[in-house]
Amino acid sequence: MNKPERVKLFLVDDDKVFLKSLEIDFLENADFVVETFPTGELCVENLSKKPDLIILDYHLNGIEKSAMNGISTLDKIKAVNADIPVIMLSSQDKIDVAVDCMHHQAFDYVVKSETAFMRLKTIISNAFRLKKVEKELKWYMNKM
Repeated sequence: MNKPERVKLFLVDDDKVFLKSLEIDFLENADFVVETFPTGELCVENLSKKPDLIILDYHLNGIEKSAMNGISTLDKIKAVNADIPVIMLSSQDKIDVAVDCMHHQAFDYVVKSETAFMRLKTIISNAFRLKKVEKELKWYMNKM
């Protein structure tokens, strides 16, 4: 019997400590292939690797001021493949930031905290459940 393919996850954050911590959480507690990127530019350059899901920091230009920010990166990802679910991360717990992300087609928005990893796991599960339902609905609609 064939072993199912593992989910390919891109993590994008300019905070090296948080990025490494999140990578370790996913590698130790979930069966994902994880690739990390410190900039939006590197993430976009690697979209040909076909990630199943991307977790993207809202403020990617905190260290390198000329770097592409999270919203610009999100827009570029969606221009390449609108079907990739992108979960935005931010240390800002502001509704206007979350709304801005959703207007740019983010799947969800998570505030960086001690519970962020658990929230991300739940959201990822929901994203794949939704993809499955959409696929089944598309199949059904094509049969009619």
